Amino acid sequence: MQCTNRNRNGTGHRGHNALDYTMRNMTRDETSFAAERFATLTEVAVPFTEVGVTDLEQLKRRLLQEVLKTVVNTALSTPLRRAANEAAALAWLESEPMLVFPTLFEEKARLARRQTHKQLLVRARSAGIVAEAA
Repeated sequence: MQCTNRNRNGTGHRGHNALDYTMRNMTRDETSFAAERFATLTEVAVPFTEVGVTDLEQLKRRLLQEVLKTVVNTALSTPLRRAANEAAALAWLESEPMLVFPTLFEEKARLARRQTHKQLLVRARSAGIVAEAA
């Protein structure tokens, strides 16, 4: 019988949690089914053993450097780097990441510029209010 009384740590009066109870009381067929199910969840389709710089990483660096050359405001460099990383992460999800990345990066960079501009405007407007309060 499963214990319904629980302590603060989630265990029953005998110190066993519900998962322990369930695993102890499973039949062999259920146990082997669970083992097979979870074994397939942990398998990796393609092992990640490549340590070197990938083509996508090279493309990301090249496009980011081109964009950073045109940046006058240093407050924009970190958001642009973040945009490049986000675009690369999203591109990896596609079947052709090298084709998708430039467009994704362009869109993310545009959003980063817009957000940074808004932040600078808010800071400029609030500088007067902060000065009056001090």
